[in-house]
Amino acid sequence: MSDIEDNVKRLGRLDVCAVSDAMDKINLPSAISGLEQRSTTRRIAGRVVTYRLVPANEAPTHHTPPRHLGTTAIEMAKPGEIIVVEQSTGIDAGSWGGILSVGAKVRGVAGVIADGPVRDIDEARGYDFPIYCRSLTARTARSRVAEAETGQPVNIGGVTVATGDYAIADASGVVFIPAADIERLLSAAEMIAGREAAMTKALLAGKPITEVMGADYEHMLK
Repeated sequence: MSDIEDNVKRLGRLDVCAVSDAMDKINLPSAISGLEQRSTTRRIAGRVVTYRLVPANEAPTHHTPPRHLGTTAIEMAKPGEIIVVEQSTGIDAGSWGGILSVGAKVRGVAGVIADGPVRDIDEARGYDFPIYCRSLTARTARSRVAEAETGQPVNIGGVTVATGDYAIADASGVVFIPAADIERLLSAAEMIAGREAAMTKALLAGKPITEVMGADYEHMLK
């Protein structure tokens, strides 16, 4: 197993709250709120591939046949990776849609995190394809927004995310982890999750909650 595969496996055993706490502990941006779990109830964790959208009239000029937004990211993504989309134009138009969900599902993509509107959410639900996004819409991207670039850093909720970074998402929120910090993040998050599991065990054994959630809990992130 490669280091990347091991990192993804370890990340997938955690939840977003433990990872967010660990990000606080190592002084990195913690969870992003408002990117809601829309199509499944499954947690996703993995490395990311990014793309960024701009208003259609600001799209770069290409001297090649046009490609629909998201298709390049799908072809770039390896099985188990997550596609991350920046659609912060303020234009109500889909940054992801139903045919893309099918193509990504066939490719083995783990899911999509979109900072912006997504459409065709019922199709994603039908294919059990995880999508986390800022909002839903029925409005097409055509003539409204276009892809500016794929594989370059994007801004998601104020956090810079690069292709090759890691992400974890569940119903509580989304966390992005820079690739350079994944090892120390995982160590911190596993420590936090282990200590919280011990607290749960103590509560189930009858220990008073004021004792369980005392100084040890309050100072866990220091």
